[in-house]
Amino acid sequence: MVPALSVVLPYTPATAAAAARFAHALAGQAQVVLAGEGPVDVTPGPNVHVLSALGGKGAAIRAALPHVTGGMTVLQDPDAAYSPDSYDALVQPLRDDTADAVFGRRPGNSAEMMAERALGGITRFVTDVALVDPLTGLRAFRTDALRSIQLTSDDDSVDAELVVKMAAQLFRLTEVSLPPLQAVPRRPASAHLARLRTLVRYATVRDDADNQHEGYSTLERMDGATHYNQWLGRRFREHMGRRVLEIGAGIGTITRELEAGAEMLVALEVERFYVDRLKNLFRGKPHVRPYLSDVALADWESLKAEKLDTIVLSNVLEHIPDDAAAVRRFRQILQVDGRVLILVPALPQLFGAIDEAVGHYRRYTQDSLRAVLEQNGFRVDTLEWMNLVGLPGWFVNSRILRRRAVPKLQLKLYDTLAPLFARAEQQVKLPVGMSLFAVARAV
Repeated sequence: MVPALSVVLPYTPATAAAAARFAHALAGQAQVVLAGEGPVDVTPGPNVHVLSALGGKGAAIRAALPHVTGGMTVLQDPDAAYSPDSYDALVQPLRDDTADAVFGRRPGNSAEMMAERALGGITRFVTDVALVDPLTGLRAFRTDALRSIQLTSDDDSVDAELVVKMAAQLFRLTEVSLPPLQAVPRRPASAHLARLRTLVRYATVRDDADNQHEGYSTLERMDGATHYNQWLGRRFREHMGRRVLEIGAGIGTITRELEAGAEMLVALEVERFYVDRLKNLFRGKPHVRPYLSDVALADWESLKAEKLDTIVLSNVLEHIPDDAAAVRRFRQILQVDGRVLILVPALPQLFGAIDEAVGHYRRYTQDSLRAVLEQNGFRVDTLEWMNLVGLPGWFVNSRILRRRAVPKLQLKLYDTLAPLFARAEQQVKLPVGMSLFAVARAV
């Protein structure tokens, strides 16, 4: 019988004896996976694995995860402060499906715990999680959620990396209070410094995808432009029906703005990395259906059967090599008077390094956007310029300075002023802008 619970114990030569004691105490109750450097007094068996892993805690966790068989995984420092008696309370939110990761909040006011709480405060600032003790040494996870995180740290900095990446991928994180500890948890100063360095790195120069997805850096930054996204959401909702297909949902920035007004929202996205995030973001909302597919390969007959009345593309059409063929596909699945709502980057003269970084094939003029819609089955009802104020910043960053992403500080300042820009653009008809907004009906 495969145990429902697995316990991973990453150990060092200094903690090997404690790891062995935990393994013996857990025998028959859970699968136990020990991974670390040096000998450990444990006999391997059907539900006990002993693995060699050089490099530290992060390397040990990566070595252990492929051997985990339980649907829930407790990840525990082999420290006498912790007790298996806490496991039932720790995993209960996982059993109740109210969380994907549970952190054991440690009591006490020792100097060690004060240092942990200080690092916890920095972690909250970087990740926006509401955990009091996010760097605790006792945690439980849905195993598939834990495995989905790509861990790169070898040493104790993996504690910070785990929180950063699970928070960014929108997993549900919670914590439970641990009973009074049997001892004060001990970490060497090097462990505190490693975690602090990692937090600073993720707050400044590295995103939660470790800068491996260049376009994701821009998506992540734009996700933080709350006022700007609300502005776009309002524009789309003014024209949106109840059964919606969003093309190119990305990490769900605009999907969040649309879903409350939809009876059904299919969020089509070609990158599995983003679809996994969408599933986490909209877990428990069955009317939002993330759909992994390229536009050219989607099951359009099945989508047509959904009786969609609206298709939304927010800064997506410019990513499609054959935009005319895509628009014809949209027409095939919409009934007469079905709407397509489109926001695209405007003005070919602005095309620069940021466009290249995020995979743009083109920027549009009013004539070129109208042509691709009207020549492929739609009548344009609305075609308007948007975001005049953003135009100079984009030109300087993308064309003159050749930056490949909008600087965070500039974006934050722009977003602070976005409500003013939105109100101003409601009052006047813009002569030009860095984006074009179109509403077209199927004919």
